[in-house]
Amino acid sequence: MSAPVHLDATLDRQESRWLWLVKWILVIPHYIVLAFLWLAFFVTTCFAFVAILFTGHYPRGIFDFNVGVLRWSWRVAFYAYGALGTDRYPPFTLAEVPDYPAHLSIDYPEQLSRGLVLVKWWLLALPHYLIVGFFAGGGWFTIRQTTSDGGSWEVGGGLIGLLVLVAAVVLLFTGRYPQPIFDLVLGLNRWVIRVAAYAALMTDVYPPFRLDQGGQEPAGPAGPVAPAPFADPGGAAASAPPSRPWTTGRVVALVLGCVLLTGSLTLGVGGAFLGLANTALRDENGYVMTGSHDLSTDTYALVSPSFEVHADAPAENVPEDLLGTVKISAEATPGSEPVFLGIAPARDVELYLSGVASDTVEHLSDFGGGTSYDRSPGGPPPGAPTEEGFWTSSDQGTGNLEVAWKPRNGDWAIVLMQADGGMGVAASVEIGATAPFLGWATAVTLVLAGLLAVASTGLLVSSLRTGRRAGRP
Repeated sequence: MSAPVHLDATLDRQESRWLWLVKWILVIPHYIVLAFLWLAFFVTTCFAFVAILFTGHYPRGIFDFNVGVLRWSWRVAFYAYGALGTDRYPPFTLAEVPDYPAHLSIDYPEQLSRGLVLVKWWLLALPHYLIVGFFAGGGWFTIRQTTSDGGSWEVGGGLIGLLVLVAAVVLLFTGRYPQPIFDLVLGLNRWVIRVAAYAALMTDVYPPFRLDQGGQEPAGPAGPVAPAPFADPGGAAASAPPSRPWTTGRVVALVLGCVLLTGSLTLGVGGAFLGLANTALRDENGYVMTGSHDLSTDTYALVSPSFEVHADAPAENVPEDLLGTVKISAEATPGSEPVFLGIAPARDVELYLSGVASDTVEHLSDFGGGTSYDRSPGGPPPGAPTEEGFWTSSDQGTGNLEVAWKPRNGDWAIVLMQADGGMGVAASVEIGATAPFLGWATAVTLVLAGLLAVASTGLLVSSLRTGRRAGRP
């Protein structure tokens, strides 16, 4: 059984010595287009997964498109830093270009295993992933440089990148690309593409653990190419005619449909989470609350980072419409001294705690042990926090403390202290808000998701529908 993936290339003997230095700029347009094509490749492969699972067939139109994306990517890689094998600029097309020096084709499978599709792309291909990771960019080599300001930068790559770099340096000084390096680079790329085709469900023939070097695909395998474990027979190339051609308009419709579908799914998931927060996360008083965080300090105060509330409209309108009423609750440690919880303008808090030993909460973690503080050294406060008049809202006591606050423009800070200003304080703190915006935000997000789903469905159906050429049955 011959391998279904065919990768060939011819080394350009008239390559420029220096052009490879700027090819990273020249291929930027290709990288931009390929970013969208690979998004579509992922989506169409998901469609193919479902089709194979239920029918055992890879839809021909999707197959031809995905082969085209791989072919386009291979031509760009051959021109750029996957091989540096030619100075001829890659064409912007999914189709095969006979006179271009790099070629890729994959035999269309007449039948695929419906069971194998569940495991081959992750479990069975895992050994190959470990190998091609070193080939294509698994950190085979790394160059690290420390900068004068104490920072650092690093570059690295796989074995293919290292070999191409060696060939580029030789080309720069001698004007010739070493043929042995070219043959090895082609063999490594051939291995990578075979694995990519297998992982993309395009064949049931398991990629051989074999390095077929040279620019031309070998006429036949050096040994038998065994199908993957549990594979169904019938993975050989089929004589099925190709689907209607992938014109520019059809490709654009497919890519745009995939982009809109991705946006629809993203908005749908976001809307579902907003809806969940609007219902399941509300307490009995209608507040959407965060998780509880245990905070403590052996200084005189725990302080939140200052946060800014700003709106171009009048302060009493916009923040209230968005957040509603904010609630900060603190459950003091049982048996502790009375605790004070308050919110005030950040400037007043800064003046009050100037020269006072305190901890500012820098980072909160939901996984315990992840809370970090920024300590300010000093002495005791000038007086108990209960004696100060600048607090916008506050509460004190030994049980559960709650502070309700209507957000207003300005910089604000939250403070937790002992009520008498003594040293040491500990409490479990939660923050939440009535968040009236969640209801309409959920509705708007889900409606937009639905509209994008309808638009994407139309584009995908129009681009993927089965087409018949004139004269075909």
